[in-house]
Amino acid sequence: MRAGQPAHGARDTKVIWLLLGATFVVFLNETIMGVAIPHLVDDLHISLSAAQWLTTAFMLTMAVVIPITGFLLQRFPTRAMFITAMSLFSAGTLIAATAPGFEVLLGGRIVQATGTAIMMPLLMTTLMTVVAPSDRGRFMGRVSIVMSVAPAIGPTISGLVLNFLSWRFMFWFVLPIALVMLVIGFRKVENVSETRVLPLDVFSVVLSAFGFGGIVYGLSILGGVVTGKSPGDTVPLWVALGVGVIALGAFIWRQLLLQRRDRALLDLRTFHSRNFAVSIALMVVMMAALFGTIILLPIYLQNVLHLEPLATGLLLLPGGLVMGLLGPTVGRLYDRVGPTPLLVPGSIVVSGVLWSLTMVGEQTPWWLMLVAHVVLSAALAFMFTPLFTSALGSIEPRFYSHGSAIVGTVQQVAGAAGTALFITVMTAQSAAVAATGAALETSEAAGIRAAFLVGAIISVAAVVGTFFVRKPADMGEGAPIGH
Repeated sequence: MRAGQPAHGARDTKVIWLLLGATFVVFLNETIMGVAIPHLVDDLHISLSAAQWLTTAFMLTMAVVIPITGFLLQRFPTRAMFITAMSLFSAGTLIAATAPGFEVLLGGRIVQATGTAIMMPLLMTTLMTVVAPSDRGRFMGRVSIVMSVAPAIGPTISGLVLNFLSWRFMFWFVLPIALVMLVIGFRKVENVSETRVLPLDVFSVVLSAFGFGGIVYGLSILGGVVTGKSPGDTVPLWVALGVGVIALGAFIWRQLLLQRRDRALLDLRTFHSRNFAVSIALMVVMMAALFGTIILLPIYLQNVLHLEPLATGLLLLPGGLVMGLLGPTVGRLYDRVGPTPLLVPGSIVVSGVLWSLTMVGEQTPWWLMLVAHVVLSAALAFMFTPLFTSALGSIEPRFYSHGSAIVGTVQQVAGAAGTALFITVMTAQSAAVAATGAALETSEAAGIRAAFLVGAIISVAAVVGTFFVRKPADMGEGAPIGH
């Protein structure tokens, strides 16, 4: 067996399953807050924009912490990182459950997000380190379950809890599960990665926080205008985006200098692999399409078709479940046939669904939207597992932690960008149609069609890009970066 390609044994498989379980718990928590916002506004006597900070701060913390995990996972062993992540998450959950007011609740959400941000890169890096290349698709398919099913059922669980109990019980529901995972991890998780002593470049941490945090915050302001979920006008949009872009440029420049001495906080030599770069680019498009669709469909279903919020949530639930449940099957197919036979038809179907959504109107049956969402989710399942596996499998093992951090960061930024893009296009077109005297339903339907048209046009480029993704084994397993 080649160096850097260890076979996974019973011990390593057990560690991966523990990480999968823990990641499922923290991802489940990520989406439970949205449904509770109206309850929090009434119970805590706060404004809607203040309440929205409970989700915005969570997203911002994720965007700031994830880029740093590339360094942390090289510096500290698997067991220590797992215990740290689940301890932070459990502590944040307890703080949120017992919070006497909004400020403490917000602090609890930030602590939760810090632990959540560590878990996904830790899972991906461990998987790439201990699983043989021939089995990575199968294991990465299981990661897809975590990424899709947990966020999909989160709002449903929180809705059921809020029908009978206080919002605090959303956190009391999650806390014992998190503590059990922490105890099991403390006893069972073993170190499966090699560590090395690295100096921390504090300037890079600061630039990363302002760069990724500024961009995600700016995009969240832009994307929250229509939905009424903007975190407020604490910082103007142009200032947030301007600071983010400048700081991100300085961060990239700093990493290019530091990586010459193997001291980068986030090593960008991963992009020397064309396969990694193409896969990441496709991931950006698909994540933007996913999050843009997730934000537009509830608006359409409630404002145009006049469905109740509970009915809207239940209508979107099957798609998330389908995406997650298809993950293992897609992973096994990847190991057998490689990425191209999965990515090409998957991207074509994604594009086809987005083009079909450009024709929605006031009279479109709700069941057609259910079918469209399920088909879109199934097609995205054929995209994400091959892209994750091909991207991380294309880089040298010593860069796995950095590659995992980049994948996690891309998810956050692309999701915010997709939401902002779709909402901005919808806003502009809806306003233009409303100015002609059209009814609210007519103008919003026109705006939604325009937003999906932009997504459909972008998706065509993704179809072309899928032909350039290769299975790492086809390029020579263990090939150095640049091949």
